[in-house]
Amino acid sequence: MIGFQPYETFKLLIENGGIERANTLLVAACDAFAQRPKPDYAELQQFEALAERLFPAAESEARTRAAMTLTKAPHLSPKLKALITDNIGEDIDQYLSETDYVPDEVLFTVISRNNADQIAKIAARPNLSPKLVAKLFPINSRKVYRALAANPSIEFKGPYLRAISKAAGMDQKVAWSLAAREDFDKAYLLHAFFDLKEADRIKVLAAFEQRQVPKTPMHRTFEHISVATSEFTQAMMKLLSKNQRPKVTRLLTQVTGLDELKCGEIAHDVSGAALFVVLRAFGCKAQDGLKVLIHASSRDRDNSKDLKQYAHLFQHLQPEAMVFILSVWRGDVELSALDKPAEHMPAGRKSIRTLVAASAAKQRAQSSDVLERAANAVSRLRNAR
Repeated sequence: MIGFQPYETFKLLIENGGIERANTLLVAACDAFAQRPKPDYAELQQFEALAERLFPAAESEARTRAAMTLTKAPHLSPKLKALITDNIGEDIDQYLSETDYVPDEVLFTVISRNNADQIAKIAARPNLSPKLVAKLFPINSRKVYRALAANPSIEFKGPYLRAISKAAGMDQKVAWSLAAREDFDKAYLLHAFFDLKEADRIKVLAAFEQRQVPKTPMHRTFEHISVATSEFTQAMMKLLSKNQRPKVTRLLTQVTGLDELKCGEIAHDVSGAALFVVLRAFGCKAQDGLKVLIHASSRDRDNSKDLKQYAHLFQHLQPEAMVFILSVWRGDVELSALDKPAEHMPAGRKSIRTLVAASAAKQRAQSSDVLERAANAVSRLRNAR
């Protein structure tokens, strides 16, 4: 066969030589085949038949060693690659990471074993086929999603974009990987906003420049209460200058309708990014808004560069976009609404279908309740002034 005894001789040695002989022959045969630059069809067929007999007859250690040796062969058939994955043992991680080409059939076999570590190695491989990508996304594993997020060869669109954005909201490592990518739409990191570094939060806000957003029930609320922008900014400045964050939390809860936990996150965000969203949603301009952010941000560092970025955002971000962000945080609208702004129905618009009409009525009722609370809070601010 390949430079030494023919197949019949190996067959005889396997049947009569015992397990030690099988171990030696398996490693020797794999080593010899791996050194063949380009075996012809007959040699490949012979070696496949030989390997299928030798691997089951050898010990585990010999099978692992032989499989690892076989990975160095320049030409491997799908059958031989399947033998490698079946017998390589703990070295399979190295095989999946370092081997340039592995047939999809082999990778599907590995995925079917439900080993999260091995599947994550596959998710990190470059140039995955569409079928493999479709197979990987339904797998509920942090390790797999972290590998997908860090894989630059995967482009997130449609259901994959929605899935990875949800994963980012539940796993900050996924969010960090996506934030570091130049090709990812940072607007879809809203659910992970408070887990991001300050520079990445600013990237999320910048993603809403010149962006059309759908109307939500909260837009109606802010249309009414934005008349008290001056009172709101002055109250915020006063509370933040005295570092009265709990009172800031209560004020934000009354005005925005967000839950107290989320308002607490905004009030205690020393980066100022979350508070910027509220200020700009009110229609606050750079002159007053920056004063508030100066009091809100950490005093332990030089934040002049950040303030310059916020000044740019005050000029280029529309209040409607910031209200949409608050709506996502409040749960009024799904982030996927960014895909189809024209189709998202504003509060109060009637639908032909009964189900949609009932839903719209519920939203109007909730919006009216929030609007009433916000109006009362604004009235108290004006009276206090």
